[in-house]
Amino acid sequence: MNVREAIRFLESFVDMERDPGASKSPPMNLASMRSLLRRLGDPQEGRETVHVTGTNGKGSVSAMIEGILRAGGERTALFTSPHLHSYGERIRIDGEPVSMAELAEGLSAIRPAVEAEQESAGGQVSTFGVLVALFHWLARERLGDGGWQVVEVGLGGSFDATNVYGGAEIAVITPIALDHTAILGDTTVAIATDKAGIIGPGSTCVLAPQPDPAVTQVVRDRCREAGAELRLVDEEWSTDVLERYVFGQSFLLHGRDGSRELRTPLLGGHQVGNAATAVAVAVELRARGAAIDEEAISGGIARTRVPGRLEVMGQRPLVVADGAHNPAAAAALAEALREYLEWRRCFFVLGTMEGKDLRGIAYKLAGLASGVWCCGLDSRRARDPAEMAAELAPLTPQVEVARSVAEGIAQAKQRAEDADLVCVTGSLYAVAAARSALLGESVTGR
Repeated sequence: MNVREAIRFLESFVDMERDPGASKSPPMNLASMRSLLRRLGDPQEGRETVHVTGTNGKGSVSAMIEGILRAGGERTALFTSPHLHSYGERIRIDGEPVSMAELAEGLSAIRPAVEAEQESAGGQVSTFGVLVALFHWLARERLGDGGWQVVEVGLGGSFDATNVYGGAEIAVITPIALDHTAILGDTTVAIATDKAGIIGPGSTCVLAPQPDPAVTQVVRDRCREAGAELRLVDEEWSTDVLERYVFGQSFLLHGRDGSRELRTPLLGGHQVGNAATAVAVAVELRARGAAIDEEAISGGIARTRVPGRLEVMGQRPLVVADGAHNPAAAAALAEALREYLEWRRCFFVLGTMEGKDLRGIAYKLAGLASGVWCCGLDSRRARDPAEMAAELAPLTPQVEVARSVAEGIAQAKQRAEDADLVCVTGSLYAVAAARSALLGESVTGR
């Protein structure tokens, strides 16, 4: 298959990311996922695993953990989702995203197994499940047996297509908030119960600080039931921010073994919390034999960049983009805009998906807004911008409608002065559109 044929094959399966309408469960069940992996010779085995779930921060934490491991000289494979511009972004081997040519070659190799599973009575194959299988197949091809794989959950935990390890060495749970409630449940306890399903026998669970203390009890109970060890980041670690700049920050991290000064190019107090969680994981990885010294920790954190997370894309006016797609993430964004950036007026360019809590997101941002542009996105799941504007009109003094993110940015920049701020947010699709418009990034497959 060439790249075009590979994308067509990949997108021929059901995909919750692209298809409108909420599903009550992931489209590919775990039995079918495990069956597909067996057809490929169980490529998920042979490497030690860090499995990461949560509502907010799991992508950043996954990237930081992989960066620390790689800085220590370990071979690594990283799986994250969704992507901004190319499916190859989701699969990184030793820190480098796979090329679309390599992705096409890998899909050609696993295609017979995928088609056999699709034709079997096992269940429906999904685009996400094929990507999970491809990740493990490529990791085995490139790394062989050995090394570490850091795997971000797609949705939830218990029934997610990544939950195929029978208990990863390290299970990480980042902050949990209300999101995907039609699938995971409408309380943080219900969502936590689902996400805690990645904890297995013999695992060490690293739990990030939680807004809802009831979540901690859910995870504690699951660890006791599974015979897993629990590490609570907020009990063992604390932080003090030292310096804040538009392109990064430094902070002190205090733990059982003393204090260390760290730097990260990522902005926001929430990223300091994510870094603390990643370092807590690194300490557990070191205890399990990973080659991680202090230089690996500091270097891994300092060199980890995650596009689309409060990413600076222009100045005069300052332009940033952040994929805050739920109220908790929007609250973290609002706090970061206040504390880390200097601006006189703030204009938001907003695009969201159907099913997201638009009013909750807008409520967290409204106090900062001098204007909002509601934009269309390149997705069948995108919320209609005129409907968004009608819903937001009571919350903000000025709401405009734009056909696209690029148009919204252009209009916001026309209104803004040099001392102002334009912030693109609401969805990673909006961020991707902003990166295409402002940084020239091209899209190869959604």
